[in-house]
Amino acid sequence: MSRDIDGSRIDAVLADAVERGAVPHVAAIAADCDGVLYEGGAGARVAGEPDGPVTTSTQFRIMSMTKMVCTAAALQQVERGELDLDAPVEQYRPEFADVRVLEGFDGDTPLLVEPASKATVHQLVTHTTGLGYWFWNAELLEYETATGIPNVVPGSARAFEAPMVAHPGTRYVYGINTDWLGKVVEAVAGTTLDEVVAAGITGPLGMTDTMFRLDEGRKAKCVAIHTRGEDGRWTAVDEILNQEPDWWAGGHGLYSTPRDYNRFERALLRGGELDGERILSAEMVDRAFSNQIGDLGFPAEILTADPPITDSLRAGPGHTWGYGLLLNTEDQPGRRRAGTGAWAGLFNTHFFIDRTTGVCASIYTNSLPFIEQDGAWALYGEFEEALYAAL
Repeated sequence: MSRDIDGSRIDAVLADAVERGAVPHVAAIAADCDGVLYEGGAGARVAGEPDGPVTTSTQFRIMSMTKMVCTAAALQQVERGELDLDAPVEQYRPEFADVRVLEGFDGDTPLLVEPASKATVHQLVTHTTGLGYWFWNAELLEYETATGIPNVVPGSARAFEAPMVAHPGTRYVYGINTDWLGKVVEAVAGTTLDEVVAAGITGPLGMTDTMFRLDEGRKAKCVAIHTRGEDGRWTAVDEILNQEPDWWAGGHGLYSTPRDYNRFERALLRGGELDGERILSAEMVDRAFSNQIGDLGFPAEILTADPPITDSLRAGPGHTWGYGLLLNTEDQPGRRRAGTGAWAGLFNTHFFIDRTTGVCASIYTNSLPFIEQDGAWALYGEFEEALYAAL
């Protein structure tokens, strides 16, 4: 049986964050191996509207929290002997051989060179191919402006023409690796990523509200994306994600609810199994929660190249990367323990799985910019501290 906790402090943290305008709305959930410990929400799906309160059954765009789901699908293929992590990416996706490395510009002309080595599937899983994202890399932003090649969010297949910004295996660069990984998974499976995820993860775990395209009923339960107006108040904007993309994005494409995604978190917390359904072996889960990038390290600070989209990420020292997970190597006083696996989504969703304490949790809003220091980023910490104080 799951332990009982007093969630009143967490309730107050969520309510205060909405009241002071740190976020337009918020939902949060926490669980242990046996079940849900806490769930709550504050604010409305559309800021300022009287109806549509946000709960843990509300639909959110989880963006890069999709990455761990896609990674798990790839790891299932590894366990079945269908996918070799050490193989070159181009073995499964021959078009990857055309990807070059951006080494600056001659005026407005990008300088592209052959990669010094062939990128591997393992490097896709660990973000060490050299592929990046525009919002944390000024050169990629300049490249997209100069060439007209879009980033991945609009859903155009041309996004896969983007170059690397480092040679494979030379450093950690967070980027479109998991979109390429989804393409690899599809090639191995001989079907589309949505079908792979449904058959191997969301179906077995009973995650009926997690999908790449919402039906009409679920659209009515989905929050709006919010940005700040000139007056600093939250304003709902039109849908940003393409509802008919050229591919199902393993890097950012899923919609889910806090309750649904918590089932995935709990499966990882329990070593790959939930309610009798095993999605990964305990050994593979252990590998996911272990350093997979050697001495490369996760950057203590990643500066923003696109402030309306994201603030700079200041994770601080002592972090590394596993399979789809950011890992802290030291205990954080009053918060997560060393070895916790975590990640987030661009519209301000965040999850962590602390196997030492035996708790997993996630917190959701849909707003930009990402990890605003006085907004969602501060709220992440306040929520986590309130949760651990209640355990």
